[in-house]
Amino acid sequence: MKKLLIIGFIWPEPSSTAAGWRMLQLIKIFQNQGYEITFVSAASKSERSSDLKSLSVQTAQIELNQSSFDIFIKELNPAVVLFDRFLTEEQYGWRVAEICPKALRILDTEDLHFLRAARETAFKMGDKMSIEKLMGDLAKREIASIYRCDLTLIISKYEMDLLKETFKIGESILIYIPFLMNKIALSDLHSYPTFEERADFMTIGNFRHAPNYNAVIYLKTKIWPLIRSQFKTSKMLVYGSYASGKIEALHNENEGFLIKGWAKSSEAVFSTSRVCLAPLQFGAGLKGKLLESMKFGTPNVTTNIGAEGMYDGISWNGFIEDDPIEFAKKAVQLYHVKKVWEKAQKNGIDIINHGFTIKKFEDILLEKIDYLMLNLTKHRTHNFTGALLMHHTLKSTKYFSKWIEEKSRD
Repeated sequence: MKKLLIIGFIWPEPSSTAAGWRMLQLIKIFQNQGYEITFVSAASKSERSSDLKSLSVQTAQIELNQSSFDIFIKELNPAVVLFDRFLTEEQYGWRVAEICPKALRILDTEDLHFLRAARETAFKMGDKMSIEKLMGDLAKREIASIYRCDLTLIISKYEMDLLKETFKIGESILIYIPFLMNKIALSDLHSYPTFEERADFMTIGNFRHAPNYNAVIYLKTKIWPLIRSQFKTSKMLVYGSYASGKIEALHNENEGFLIKGWAKSSEAVFSTSRVCLAPLQFGAGLKGKLLESMKFGTPNVTTNIGAEGMYDGISWNGFIEDDPIEFAKKAVQLYHVKKVWEKAQKNGIDIINHGFTIKKFEDILLEKIDYLMLNLTKHRTHNFTGALLMHHTLKSTKYFSKWIEEKSRD
């Protein structure tokens, strides 16, 4: 049986983050191919961490900058190693390359961290994005990680184009794998409440994620007052894990702005709400909340950042607006006009079935992995930049890590 080792920066939390259920999607794909999977992390588990053992995934706690990991991976001897983001590859990639040189190294970017960070910087400066903002230290680190790996999973078409066209990264080490979902039939929506049976606006997101935190502040200060002025009985339900004191302080019964906290079931909160609002001002990757809104038949209003890389020319399942006044107008229209709402709901099904079905991408990923495993030496020969970066990583990161290990013994 082939072995897959997944090294996580954190333990997956599918009920809190889109990255969490993305990881479970990848685990299922490899399990369907007969892989024996081990998931490890140096992070502590939380109460919301997925019970991976119940999914027949072996787990282990590892340590940073400790040679005990070398012993562990040598005994495991995986055929494939998957890093859940570039930070994990930075910490453990050189050890994997040194101890298990024949193991296929895969990076799952989740989103491009450097793109998200550059957009956040531009937003806070009140400035436009530029190539200069993109090409900072974080971009150098993340792109170096992409080159050091044999294959990198890119979740967004926009980010795929950015890497190929702006940064000139060869397509041989990249593969577009978005969120993966089951095909939806129009009849599937009949199991969910109808337009008349739903009420209220909602939003959801992990508040440790800066774009989500900012979006809720923006929603409360700029958009919700405009919506609330249209009809005083409306409610804005805000769900999300890890709400800080600042987020909880936004709760106001008189304004109908209600901080509800972590949602045990996203299906329950989406399917009973009439409209989802996601006024994201910066960010990267794909937005899991918007795909879930489509899946559970809840039309949404979002920004161009929110919808980026998701709809591929298909009519959006609601509206895309960057101006707060227009955003609020469209939210009110979607909430009140049944025909507009139902058309938006159907558009969501089209978007999922066109661009996010498991069947469309699973075979593409597995065929690529099988090819690379059979032609790994040749593949790495054609990626000289990756070999060069790995060489210098072994000379720098390796000895810095060993210095930390020795220092911790003092």
